[in-house]
Amino acid sequence: MLERLLDSVILIDHFNNVTKATEFIINLDPEKTAISVITRAEILVGFDDKNREKAKLLLDQFKLLLIDKNIADETAWLQTKYGWKLPDAFQAALAIHYRIKLCTRNIRDFNPEVHPFIEIPYRL
Repeated sequence: MLERLLDSVILIDHFNNVTKATEFIINLDPEKTAISVITRAEILVGFDDKNREKAKLLLDQFKLLLIDKNIADETAWLQTKYGWKLPDAFQAALAIHYRIKLCTRNIRDFNPEVHPFIEIPYRL
């Protein structure tokens, strides 16, 4: 059973050698952790061909959540209601749909006191 959806910023921190991010990721159960197709694309675009394959090794450990019509519709509603950027609204829609925590550092858009599906695993 899934528990968490990792936002891109957590993985970017890890790849930028942020110790708190790496420690958080190491302690996750890959069977209970997911990334979205959006996160996968956002992460892979930041690597050259040689290092992209190394990044895929980490990303492939997590379940990959796809976007379907229901997620797209929920995304549109969330974006309209909260004014979030489209990738953020997709992440939120996935977390809400699967009833899992969205792990992010983006407290500007995702206040955990307002949005109970948000988990802030560390702060910088």
